[in-house]
Order: sequence, then C-alpha cells, then structure tokens
Amino acid sequence: MKSDPIVDEVRKAREVHAAKFNYDLSAICADLKKKEKESAHPVVSRPPKLRLKPTGS
Repeated sequence: MKSDPIVDEVRKAREVHAAKFNYDLSAICADLKKKEKESAHPVVSRPPKLRLKPTGS
C-alpha cells in the first residue's frame, strides 16, 4: 500500500508522545487532558449516542 505522508507524520508524533510517557496509557491521557485544559480552544462534549435495541418481528 502506498504511504501517506500526513498519516506517517501523525503516527510518528503519536509514537514520540507515547515514548515520552513510557507507553503508560494513564500518563498519556493525563497529559492530553492537561494540554486540553491549557488550550485556548473550546472543548465540545456531546452526549453518547443511544443505541436502540432491534425490535423482534
């Protein structure tokens, strides 16, 4: 498959960020939440989508 340079760049950044926290998912998430709070950009939270149970016919 042909390589996409944008995808490659995102994957490299993700790898560097994960390595910085020794691949500890809790530490990675805590850092991302910290960056989110420090950002001047608005954060949008949406309620989860409800999944309706199929009706039996």
